[in-house]
Amino acid sequence: MQLPLIAPAQAQKHVTVNEALSRLDALAQLRIKAFDQTVVPTSPKEGDAYQLGPEPAGEWSGQGGKIAIRANGGWTFVAPKVGWTAWDEAGLCARMYHGRGWMADAVAVSPGGAGTRHRVIEFDHALLAGATNLTAVSIPAGAQVIGLSGRVVAGLSGAGLTGWRIGVEGADNRYGSGLGVAQNSYLLGLSGAPVTYYSATPILLSAEGGAFAGGTIRLALHVVELEPPQAV
Repeated sequence: MQLPLIAPAQAQKHVTVNEALSRLDALAQLRIKAFDQTVVPTSPKEGDAYQLGPEPAGEWSGQGGKIAIRANGGWTFVAPKVGWTAWDEAGLCARMYHGRGWMADAVAVSPGGAGTRHRVIEFDHALLAGATNLTAVSIPAGAQVIGLSGRVVAGLSGAGLTGWRIGVEGADNRYGSGLGVAQNSYLLGLSGAPVTYYSATPILLSAEGGAFAGGTIRLALHVVELEPPQAV
């Protein structure tokens, strides 16, 4: 973590110790307020950390690519090391540093910037009246889906509605059928074998026994994505 060390016979040892503790406090379970930041925030709080873009200005000038930590009323700068992970507070995801940048949702990265992402895409779908609904959020192109989970957050209604199924066009029950309509009913739709989608694909919800009139379902896509090595 590049902590400063006390020199032999050093005076004012507390200054070095306090700086080391400030870095440790910020870098252990690292949380980044913003990535590629170039402008110094107007009202930073003690312990706030920012990942700097290539050409930051003002007090951050010349510190491109480093992590700026607000400590003791000033800024401490630390260069990240390969393998560090940090929580992106704005993007609500974990990022891993591979030497050339910070990759979101990475579980493994290579020196050349290739990576494997494993992420969960969660969203709410408010049902529209009808026998079927397509979600506004799609499975990303090039994603391999290992499963889809969900929970009814507002009970489903509709004349004659007894249940529902979920999948995609051409396979409308791929991730479940006979699902409950009451609030807090849930689904765990595991893929028998991971399915790769080569184009963006919305989720299809189909009513059973009747038609949808209302209700809300929270869905979560569990996907794996590949990132090629970075350009040279």
